[in-house]
Amino acid sequence: MDKRYAFIGNEAVGDVVRERLDAAGWTRTADVASAGMVVTYCTSQTALEDAYFDENGIVQAASPNTVLIDLSASTPSFARELNAVAIVSDLAAVEAPLVVADPMLSDALSDRDNLMCLVGGEEDDVEAARPVLDALVGTVQETGGSGSAQLARAAYTLQTSAQIMSAIEADALYRAVQRSSAAFGATFGRAGATTPEAEQVLAAVNAGRFDGAYTVEMLMSELSAALMAADDVDLILPQAEACLHLLELLAVIGGADKAPSALALVYGEEAACAENGLDWTRAEQAYASEEAGEDCDYDDDGGDGDGGDFPGGFGAYSAN
Repeated sequence: MDKRYAFIGNEAVGDVVRERLDAAGWTRTADVASAGMVVTYCTSQTALEDAYFDENGIVQAASPNTVLIDLSASTPSFARELNAVAIVSDLAAVEAPLVVADPMLSDALSDRDNLMCLVGGEEDDVEAARPVLDALVGTVQETGGSGSAQLARAAYTLQTSAQIMSAIEADALYRAVQRSSAAFGATFGRAGATTPEAEQVLAAVNAGRFDGAYTVEMLMSELSAALMAADDVDLILPQAEACLHLLELLAVIGGADKAPSALALVYGEEAACAENGLDWTRAEQAYASEEAGEDCDYDDDGGDGDGGDFPGGFGAYSAN
């Protein structure tokens, strides 16, 4: 087996891939044409499409029989398209969207057992990709043919994002009530949770743990992919859209590289936001630009995201 691989995309994930595969005896190369495996992880659909289908993209550059492993959250339709193109190009395409079990850990990507891949594709192609996937993550869950893993990823994302948001809003309610009336004192404690995912969120918020390897940008990319998958079948998902707007808001004020637990800051005091590097004047400027009919791009820190229009009415989400 040719144990040379290339990685394209987000370098935070790329660092994890390099560490794990180097330890497993693989060698990273910058030359896609010389790689037996090409691993990708992008945080926007545009970046992903460019990586594979540009004039000098992976499909054009890869040698015959190269295995393409995409760790990104994308759509079932993109996965099927990539698989079809790979077949006619003498390549093997495997969709293996990365899942972080506890995204609130500060080192969420460092623990192999905290990572899982949902894997879809042709049976022989998945088998060929297994050595790389087994080295990268603690659990590999096969889902079926092309498109199935991205569909499973979208469903997982919708449930996870809903639990993150509901836990943060429950906590925000407790804090707001306790701020507004000293009569409650400490008798109500903090918001509780009934699911492991919500407990993870509340633990991070209560500890003030708003930085981590798994970022708002990553969650946005996963949620955007789920919404695109729904759009492909003319399905409207209001809850997911509302969650994405809040994530966009957090990104606008400087939180794209924060952990998702930082959403709690949006509901809190401006001073707490400032202490954590968030600037509400950026939201005011973005909102003014939208009022003037201009597009605004939240991703002004050099990430590979597409950016997004600032959601109007940001004041409704905060006491500021």
